[in-house]
Amino acid sequence: MTLAPAIARERATEIRCDNLVRIFKSDGVEVVALQGLDLVVGEGELVALVGASGSGKSTLLNILSGLDIPSAGLAQVAGCDLLTMSAGDRVRYRRHTVGFLFQQASANLLPYLSASENIQLPMVLNRSPQRARRERARELLEVLGIAQVADRGLTQMSGGQQQRVALAVALANQPRVLLADEPTGELDLHSSEEVFDAIQRVNDTFGTTVVIVTHDPLVSEHVQRTVGIRDGRTSSEVLRRKAIDEHGGESVIAEEYAVLDRAGRLQLPREFTGALAMADRVRLDLESDHIGVWPDRPSRARSGEPEPHGRTSGPQREAGGHE
Repeated sequence: MTLAPAIARERATEIRCDNLVRIFKSDGVEVVALQGLDLVVGEGELVALVGASGSGKSTLLNILSGLDIPSAGLAQVAGCDLLTMSAGDRVRYRRHTVGFLFQQASANLLPYLSASENIQLPMVLNRSPQRARRERARELLEVLGIAQVADRGLTQMSGGQQQRVALAVALANQPRVLLADEPTGELDLHSSEEVFDAIQRVNDTFGTTVVIVTHDPLVSEHVQRTVGIRDGRTSSEVLRRKAIDEHGGESVIAEEYAVLDRAGRLQLPREFTGALAMADRVRLDLESDHIGVWPDRPSRARSGEPEPHGRTSGPQREAGGHE
């Protein structure tokens, strides 16, 4: 398993979500699945989305795929506005702009067609010429390492082979963006590695922008960027890069960041707040090169302890006019 290539410093934006909101209503009860989510994905990036069940990952993927419509905010993919497009535009968007890979290969495949016929079916619906359909199917099967299953039915393929054929179906019409929902969730370790390697090859070979929702560390720990979603908002990002030491040895350096949205909000990791018993409210102090976050406890100055250098106590801040 190799680390997905690092993203370039300057890259055109392929996916943009700004203050995205999705509210579901059932029996008079409102459930807010996305609460002002912000996300930017560059053209050609391979990004993993992670988070607990109910965090909003699948809701976000459904919106990006055109299967669902957001309640408010901005959602753009490849220049398409997902809030304002018509029903006809949405059909064309799903047929040409995005490809979707489900957790179950059967959701992308028809059992009575061969692998090659399944791949050609989206192109038939797109009225592509027969020769172009066959050439595209052959190209995808070769890139994904399963040229030998072209004429096989589903029952003659392993689970990993089926999922790679399903991946080829999602890519048949050359979409700019591939969205994958737990693509390795029902596979064993070996098959999972094969499928993820295939997704990486798609990203490398075609430059397809890829967004993967996953719980699988095999995937989330081997992409250059992992975005964490919590309570309907992006909460953290892990950026990975390769480093070479003085002896020529190669290692991967992972750095975790909290996400600061345009309103200045960020979510502190639960393990951090739990370790310091932070709850309800905290004190903030502006230092020369950082912002300090402190538990809501009596000031050291009031308890007779000296304040750290550069720190402004709570009462002094209030005296300065902050309400």
